[in-house]
Amino acid sequence: MARDRDLLDVVPATGVGRWTQSLIYLDGAMGRRPTVPVDPARLEAAARRRLDRRAFGYLAGGAGSESTVRANREAFDRVRLVPRRLVDVRERTTATELFGARMSAPVYLAPIGVLELAHREADVGAARAAAATGVPLMVSTQASRPMEEVAGVMGDHPRWYQLYWSSDDELMASLVRRAEAAGYGAVVVTLDTHMLGWRPRDLDQGFLPFAQGLGLAQYTSDPVFRRLVEQRLAGPAEPRAVRPGPGALATLLRMSRAHPGRTLDNLRSPVPRAAVATFLDVFSRPTLTWDDLAVLRELTRLPVVLKGVMHPDDARRAVDAGADGIVVSNHGGRQIDGELAALDALPDVVAAVPDLPVLVEGGVRGGADVAKALALGARAVGLGRPYAYGLALDGWRGARDVIRNVLAELDLTMGLLGCRTVEDLRDDRVRRT
Repeated sequence: MARDRDLLDVVPATGVGRWTQSLIYLDGAMGRRPTVPVDPARLEAAARRRLDRRAFGYLAGGAGSESTVRANREAFDRVRLVPRRLVDVRERTTATELFGARMSAPVYLAPIGVLELAHREADVGAARAAAATGVPLMVSTQASRPMEEVAGVMGDHPRWYQLYWSSDDELMASLVRRAEAAGYGAVVVTLDTHMLGWRPRDLDQGFLPFAQGLGLAQYTSDPVFRRLVEQRLAGPAEPRAVRPGPGALATLLRMSRAHPGRTLDNLRSPVPRAAVATFLDVFSRPTLTWDDLAVLRELTRLPVVLKGVMHPDDARRAVDAGADGIVVSNHGGRQIDGELAALDALPDVVAAVPDLPVLVEGGVRGGADVAKALALGARAVGLGRPYAYGLALDGWRGARDVIRNVLAELDLTMGLLGCRTVEDLRDDRVRRT
């Protein structure tokens, strides 16, 4: 008799490595292979086959020649693990705590915008996967579902809100207040996307999802943003495209489907188009400086984390600005071609701010990568593209399986290194070659 898949819906708090191996091998004995590939390269290849070209290009692509994407991976290859022998590791745990939240492991789901490109469950699917595995979800400002809806499926599980600082301060404040009211445990300000990087995969296809109304759920659900849209519609009429072709009609249909309300009503309404135009006006703030962080510090009681820090001097300035944490990140290689790998930047940032939690993301593909980053000083490690690929293949269960596999490899790697807890993963367990 086939084993009920619901047995997999929750990942155990301890012993996840052997538990996961046993489930997979027992399934194999019955002739069943994993729905979602365990091998990271096969996982990406399977997602490429499942997704259309534009969706996969947006999720997988990077800036320029994508050398920064490659550098993130190559940095992990240059770090080698050093095991210690004859250590009793029968009892071990990956559990930790960060920003007042208990986590099953020092792993979180990094923010990925426009997850509706991967699967219709989008951010709700990612939230269910995070809750099932006990890891936090960092919810993007460019999410496909409103932050309140995402929070509603997570219960008491930890979640953080990733903020793109809008050029409209009132809108920024509204987003932060909503996150606080919805039970998010931290506000994570992304510093490296005050303008979009040069992304050839998207440019070659002329594809910016936001221009088609995708990934705007935080905005269209916000009262301040809706007021900005109303003001736009009340102003002078804007010129309309002449003789729109099939591509324009398809875009209008996507806008209407993505916008709140009935698709047919939205097709007849100017609001979805005005919402896209308003978003493009207010999305980024290239004038943002260190002085502006005081506004956010006064606005919320939540921990404020700065994401995108790559230089130790910026880390020190973050402390002076009252930050409660730092994320070392190059945006997954999506912003600057030729940028330093996040893992290479990590040790200097950790050394610069010894009393501040430092997280890292970029290039993580498995549990051994997590172990390396922790040994180099990270308090937690962000998992990005792989969980989106899992979501594309099997909805929230696919994302859950990817996370579960990462946690399983981390657990087994710790045991094989002679580590009982994540605190045992120190710099004596790695060598940088």
